[in-house]
Amino acid sequence: MKTIRITTLAAALSFGVFTAFAAQLDPVPVRLIGINDFHGHLEAGNNLLFLQDPTAAKGSPEIRVNAGGAANLAGLVRSLRAGAPYSFMLAGGDLIGASPLPSTLFKHETTIEILGEIGLDASTVGNHEFDAGMPELQRIIKGGCAPTKPDDIVVSCGTSPYAGAKFKYLGANVVDAKGNYPIAPYLIKEFDGIKVGFIGAVTKTTPQMVLPSGIVGLTFQDEADAVNRAADELRAKGVRAMVAVFHEGIELGTQANRGEWNDTTCPNAHGPLLGIAQRLAPEIRVIFSGHTHQGYRCEIGGRLLIQGTSYGRGISVVDVELDRSTRAMLPPVRSYNLPVLNERTEAAQREKLVAATPAPFNAVLRDAKPDAAIAAKVAQYVTAVAPKANRPVGRVTAPIIRSFENDSAAGRLIADAQLAATKALGSLAAFMNPGGVRANFECTSPPCTVTFGQSFTMQPFGNSLVVMSLTGAQLKAMLESQKPGASGEPRFLQPSEGFTYTWTDNAAPGTRVSDMRFAGQPVESERKYRVTVNSFLAEGGDGFAAIKDGTEQLGGGQDLDALLAWLGAGDRSPPPNTRINRVK
Repeated sequence: MKTIRITTLAAALSFGVFTAFAAQLDPVPVRLIGINDFHGHLEAGNNLLFLQDPTAAKGSPEIRVNAGGAANLAGLVRSLRAGAPYSFMLAGGDLIGASPLPSTLFKHETTIEILGEIGLDASTVGNHEFDAGMPELQRIIKGGCAPTKPDDIVVSCGTSPYAGAKFKYLGANVVDAKGNYPIAPYLIKEFDGIKVGFIGAVTKTTPQMVLPSGIVGLTFQDEADAVNRAADELRAKGVRAMVAVFHEGIELGTQANRGEWNDTTCPNAHGPLLGIAQRLAPEIRVIFSGHTHQGYRCEIGGRLLIQGTSYGRGISVVDVELDRSTRAMLPPVRSYNLPVLNERTEAAQREKLVAATPAPFNAVLRDAKPDAAIAAKVAQYVTAVAPKANRPVGRVTAPIIRSFENDSAAGRLIADAQLAATKALGSLAAFMNPGGVRANFECTSPPCTVTFGQSFTMQPFGNSLVVMSLTGAQLKAMLESQKPGASGEPRFLQPSEGFTYTWTDNAAPGTRVSDMRFAGQPVESERKYRVTVNSFLAEGGDGFAAIKDGTEQLGGGQDLDALLAWLGAGDRSPPPNTRINRVK
């Protein structure tokens, strides 16, 4: 009887039972698709990617590739999903905030709805999700009507009420005063019966970057500790495969030395995410990221860290496998950052990039087509805001560009506008935070008309101006707190005309600032000076706590109104002279 059973089993196996059994042991393939720092860029606009020419020698000048647009993003996501039995799309935060008018004038409901239609499954919150405060973020997540003004363009209380996000926002390190999580720490998704946990966290420096009044009672905990706590909960629920998505990132040096965005060696890598990644639970093999707006694909310490620039210009793709026996995630099979090519991409560039992309992503990049339904929706929103966006407000005689290595032409322009708007309140100088300068004024055939939409894109936060008194000692403390961030560059406040000083990179902390002058006269330590900042800085935003000590505060108008008035008063050229004498 025993022999007969063995023979019968062998015969059955020969007819395919063994094949079916073996198939059950094959790992489950899952394609992870990531974006980050979308910032409501529904239109492609003038968004560019700077990529190495795949046909040129290493070190050759980068090529400028037109990229982005929600319709093109949707088409590429659809093609990527068509090539995988299981997929999941996630985002690294800052989906909204600091956004162009087709998002901002609709209270960002347009962006959230379209990302849901594209197929986004989950996103960590970013610092910009908190720009309008926690109550508004909860409305964005759950739906409901937004407060409106007479000239607002909104959809939340119209014929199709805003229903909230179709995807899940995550925030494992955001805790309220009662110790609760106002945003879900993680999400569990099953792929062919195997559970995968997706954990999200936002940079713990968020309180330094948003209005403190909007996040009262919230604590932003250490990112690694919070994610590991969530991993413990997932492990207790039987989850053995995990993915982390952070609104925090790394830097890869300057444009000249940072390497290509798919170079897994990641030369010159530095930044907070490196330390965070080294402390994470071993089940987390893949880390999607954001915040630094860079493109990279780093294999560090047995983990993959990936980010696809910003504004919907790139997509990060990671193909993984789930082991059926251990239910754990195996090392990634393949990964790549792909450009979101659009109708303005040059044909020759498209051919080069497709040819240089490895299989199977080359076919995806070649065959992806824009989503017509998404394109139609974006066109409706653009048309709705066009009368306001296209209104001319002034002219510039040359490009006015922002940068972060010193005070920039764009930063000086905005600061000068704020000083002009508050001189009647006694202000001697204005200071603009560099993170509030979001775009350039491009100009190829001067003089160039500047529109309301371009001005708004350059300065989109809607802060009010505040004039206050600071002593010379407080001014020095304020400027000394311009300590280097993750990029290694100080966060230079952008000074208006009338104020200059020297900054010495290699000096000891507390002695970097010297030779401060108002209108050429040395600043006296005990004397009070009237200066202008925006309301974000007035609350100590960006870590400038010394500004909160300002006295005799007077409120001014809106920062955007000041810029519009400055542009409307006559043609503007890039303010020619830097006000910070930087000694490197």
